[in-house]
Amino acid sequence: MLLHGIWNARAWVGPLAWRLRARGFQVQVFGYPSVFGGPDIAVPLLLQRLQRMAQSGPLALVGHSLGGLLALEALRRQPQLPVSRVVCLGSPLRGSGTARSLAEHGWGAALGRSSDLLLDGLPDWQGRAEVGLIAGTLPHGLGSLLGALDEASDGTVALAETRLPGLADHCQVPCSHSGLVFSLDAARQTAQFLRHGRFYRPDAAGPG
Repeated sequence: MLLHGIWNARAWVGPLAWRLRARGFQVQVFGYPSVFGGPDIAVPLLLQRLQRMAQSGPLALVGHSLGGLLALEALRRQPQLPVSRVVCLGSPLRGSGTARSLAEHGWGAALGRSSDLLLDGLPDWQGRAEVGLIAGTLPHGLGSLLGALDEASDGTVALAETRLPGLADHCQVPCSHSGLVFSLDAARQTAQFLRHGRFYRPDAAGPG
């Protein structure tokens, strides 16, 4: 199940969905109102969807940015769901400096009802699902334009904001925050983690 980020729609993760299907995965996309609904609406809807899908076997989630936060928040609320692995793409799991900068500049309304989750992030991960995070390293994005990031980042999310204690693995790919859903490297790493619970390393065996 793929989850898009804030200000996006289901079609945004279409390129990633196509690449994962080409690698043999059965893929569905979860769309939700990221600004006018936020986690109060999205998480219950996601849980309902996962409960229906669970009847068909084990599940995995892949979330871009806010989508990764929502995926983990859903599993925090119902940890008994049979979700084996989660891949987060550029998700600010420890809270977003870019979101804080938007709020400080008077643009907090653009975050809508997702503002608290983006500002605060999540507690250390202690769930059953293995969680891997793919971070971008090209600093081209909203955070850079706002001057919100003065450290290594994908232009929107700082690398430090992606390193939540409890992750099973973490890797970096050379692309921007938005580029993560279009990146062939990110798709390969996503497939690798979904199959093996770890990311591909150059000195290890190739991706499955």
